[in-house]
This record gives sequence, C-alpha cells and structure tokens, in this order.
Amino acid sequence: MIFARFMAIYGHKFKSSFETQDEIRIAKREWALSLASFTEMQLVSAVDRCKETLAWMPTISEFLKILETIGAGDGIPGVRQAYMEACRYADHPTQHAWSHPVVYHAGREASWFRLRSEEERAVYPVFSYHYEMVVRRFRQGELLDQPHPQAITDNRDATLYQFIQRWSQSQSVSEEQAASLLYYLTKPEGSRTRATYKKKAEQKVREAGLDIQLPDNIDSSV
Repeated sequence: MIFARFMAIYGHKFKSSFETQDEIRIAKREWALSLASFTEMQLVSAVDRCKETLAWMPTISEFLKILETIGAGDGIPGVRQAYMEACRYADHPTQHAWSHPVVYHAGREASWFRLRSEEERAVYPVFSYHYEMVVRRFRQGELLDQPHPQAITDNRDATLYQFIQRWSQSQSVSEEQAASLLYYLTKPEGSRTRATYKKKAEQKVREAGLDIQLPDNIDSSV
C-alpha cells in the first residue's frame, strides 16, 4: 500500500530511486519490517504529510521521523510536544501525571538532570533519539509503567506547546525558532535556571536583530 501511494505521488522520481525490480522487492521488505507496528490509518497520515512537504520519496528513517513528529494519531504526543512536557516536569518527574508513558520513559533515559540543566541544542537530539526508541518499543507491544501521583491531570504542557505555536505565528518566526527562544518557559517559574535561559534567549534576539519582546509566562498576551 505504501509503495503504491508513493509511486502515484512521486511518479518518475519514485522509479528513479530503484534500478531493478530486485531493489524494489528488497526495499518493500525492509519497509514492511520497519512499519509492522503501525496501523493503516497512521501510515496514511504520514504519507499525506510526505505529499505535502517532501519533493522526493523519504527514506525509511525520514518516514519514521514523520510518524513520530505527527504523533501518528494514536494518542502518543509528537516529539516536540513530548520534549516540552519532559523539560517542564524534569525537576519532579515522579509527581507529574504524564500525558503518555513514553514521555516519562524517554525523559528518564535522556536524563532528567540534562533536561533540567542543559540547553536545547545539546539535549533535544538526545531526547528525540530516546523518544523514537521508546515509542517504537511501545508500538511493538512493550508495557511501560509510569508513576501514579495523587494529582489531577492538567493540560499545562499542551497549553505551553499551543502558546509557542501561536507566538511563532504572531512574531513571524518559525515554530522551531520560537521553541528555541521560549525554551525558558519549560523551567519552573521564578527559578534561577529559568532566568538564565531567558537571558540567553534575549541575547539571541539581539544578535539576530529581531524586534521581539519575549513573554514572561504563557499568560502573556499573544
């Protein structure tokens, strides 16, 4: 199904990726093994994203990253939203009601200390790698436990992610750039760490020559 849709979408570009029928047969087998844990609906959503964003057929690795990024429609957050949640609660991970067990386990394997103390450019790739591995294990049937705090689940992490999306649009910057600049919002309000990261963000704004006022919190008007 995947290859048939790619062939329809990419036409001669698809055919030029394979020299022989044997190569196509081998590729189909590798794709089938790599995507065995995903549902047809999840795969269709990812193919649609490829059609919208990629000029050439993706590699297996690129396609898996797309599946992780869009959350694949199965309740697992996309990697960016998961990262925001992990950073926001890295100082007390066993007391938070996590949106999904994969977020907790990826944060634990990436190191709560690193998520609390290091800059995004250093720790985000580490978290992203572990998140991809944990999500894959989960989809293959591994049961993942997580702490069960006596607390009411809130939507603050989702709200932060949505705030960053709106802020990026209002300031005419990319979502990735916005997430990098507003990284300090994932740290506890009033903490020294948060203040330090905000100063670094303000320096980035000055160096980039941007006319942007950084918000103090997510309650700031956008």
